[in-house]
Amino acid sequence: MKIYLGSDHAGFQLKEEIKEFLHKKGYSVEDKGALQYQAEDDYPDFILPVALAVAANPDESRGIIFGGSGQGEAICANRVKGVRAAVFYGGPIHIVELSREHNNTNILSLGARFLHSDEAKTAVEFWLR
Repeated sequence: MKIYLGSDHAGFQLKEEIKEFLHKKGYSVEDKGALQYQAEDDYPDFILPVALAVAANPDESRGIIFGGSGQGEAICANRVKGVRAAVFYGGPIHIVELSREHNNTNILSLGARFLHSDEAKTAVEFWLR
């Protein structure tokens, strides 16, 4: 399974940490950007390519997107036919499992301003099960 990543400036650092985490776990990862921190960037420039890639091959791919709250990013991704993005920015971790079990989500949107790295890694692990 290929995992596509995308983030604006607000989620950039967390994206980089999750990318390394996924590589260590043996996942095939493609980073759709941002590839460097730029305070003025705009999330749709990076979220839309992730959503389009996941929609093009929904059986063999998933996406993880990052933003300040994850809300706008999920809204952007959900505009693409075939995408089902869920937001997680803390709280009961089992919500990410339920998003897969009950809604068959194929994109997880993480709110970087509300999650510590370890929380995000746990959420990603639960979501990818």
